Amino acid sequence: MTALNNDNLNRLDPQVVSPRYDRRDVTPGIVHFGVGGFHRAHQAMYLDDLMNRGQALDWGIIGVGVMPGDRRMQEILAAQDHLYTLVVKHPDGHYEPRVIGSIVDYRYAPDDPGAVIETMADPAIRIVSLTVTEGGYNFHPVSGEFDFDNPDVCHDLDNPDSPRTTFGLIVEALRLRRERGVAPFTVMSCDNIQGNGEVAHYMFTAYARRRDADLGTWMEAEVPFPNSMVDRITPVTAPSDIEELASRFGVDDAWPVVCEPFTQWVLEDRFANGRPAFEEVGVQVVDDVEPYELMKLRLLNASHQALCYFGYLAGFRYAHEVCQDPLFVDFLLDYMTREGTPTLAPVPGVDLEEYRRTLIQRFANPEIKDTLARLCAESSDRIPKWLLPVIREQIVRGGEMHRAAAVVASWARYVEGVDEQGEPIAVVDRLKEELMAIAANNRRQPTAFIDNRELFGDLNAEERFRRAYLDALDSLHHKGARATVEALVKC
Repeated sequence: MTALNNDNLNRLDPQVVSPRYDRRDVTPGIVHFGVGGFHRAHQAMYLDDLMNRGQALDWGIIGVGVMPGDRRMQEILAAQDHLYTLVVKHPDGHYEPRVIGSIVDYRYAPDDPGAVIETMADPAIRIVSLTVTEGGYNFHPVSGEFDFDNPDVCHDLDNPDSPRTTFGLIVEALRLRRERGVAPFTVMSCDNIQGNGEVAHYMFTAYARRRDADLGTWMEAEVPFPNSMVDRITPVTAPSDIEELASRFGVDDAWPVVCEPFTQWVLEDRFANGRPAFEEVGVQVVDDVEPYELMKLRLLNASHQALCYFGYLAGFRYAHEVCQDPLFVDFLLDYMTREGTPTLAPVPGVDLEEYRRTLIQRFANPEIKDTLARLCAESSDRIPKWLLPVIREQIVRGGEMHRAAAVVASWARYVEGVDEQGEPIAVVDRLKEELMAIAANNRRQPTAFIDNRELFGDLNAEERFRRAYLDALDSLHHKGARATVEALVKC
């Protein structure tokens, strides 16, 4: 067994691709918040690609964690010289292991927030990037406004020198750069939110204006927040992934990352202080990201929601199991073709029919073992952004939306917390207690779930949606998930 660190790179199994550059030559240029599996399978990989070409050596990544769970990532990466293994899993069982070397340091912000702020204030840092999940932007799911009642936000506004949040840390660093005459960095969101750069811009400047009106005005004018669309299925690393990497390739890595072969990144070319030449390693650098991001959010992400609750209730536990069942494939393709796609504008260079088929193939990859539990998590942050816009647009257009409404019903049924075999469901959501309390009334008051204006606004007043939702919920209660999907496919 070979421990993963700088000294052992030359001792790894030849099948394990290692950095071709000298990591001692890499200097920081990016600070990244949210160093999870996706960042390590995506942005960090693209930078490693560039570094293997002898480029972007001044764009090394310093990771930052702010959540309690980030402590473990900090400890593991530090023990491995910030190296980790990325394992690409092909459907035929072929694995491609590769060591990524683009992360050069990792800071756990609660240990020393001032040091993290000073790191970002360094002129060498020209990009601060984010994968903090949909819930990390602190906005109300219906109003879209910044939540100033968040206790940690209140703390940061009262204690700007020792912030707890991403907002407090980044805005304080920008304040220092402005004060010192240092050009601002670009804030680059890589999260699955429509108009992620615009959302980040609005939220960070809202915080900054409350902190200091002049600072907010300066940020509004000077700090770019480019939009992006990112795509790569990256399931949570399982103990079996660690064991398999060790048994197949002899690599002792405490936290590798596994992912599918497919990867895509569409990035708006709007940066304040330079950027790596991402386009040289396959990134689509464009003027307008919106057509691509809507395609992904309303076809891929919304389809994940369409399969996960129905699939879980029907007895499946992995995405590939659902997408190897012809009934569920027909349902997903019907949703994508007849409900999701009509809400999209033409996407330059993309054949949408081929894209839809490719999604099914990706979901059906048996090697990824993407759990339905992961796809069902944090739905209150996902459904309002990925699926409800499809329903609203189809209502306006007079188009079909009963399948999407049924997905909402399947979520409501899932949140009841008991599956069709009477086994408990471990609901994971920031609003878990509230949602489960509402869903407990589903049978006595069938509209209880969609009466929640915090999530659905006035959507429950739309008769077509309401009727489709109630029909699906009734079917789920009396006939079950599979029979409900069968009826939807026959529509």
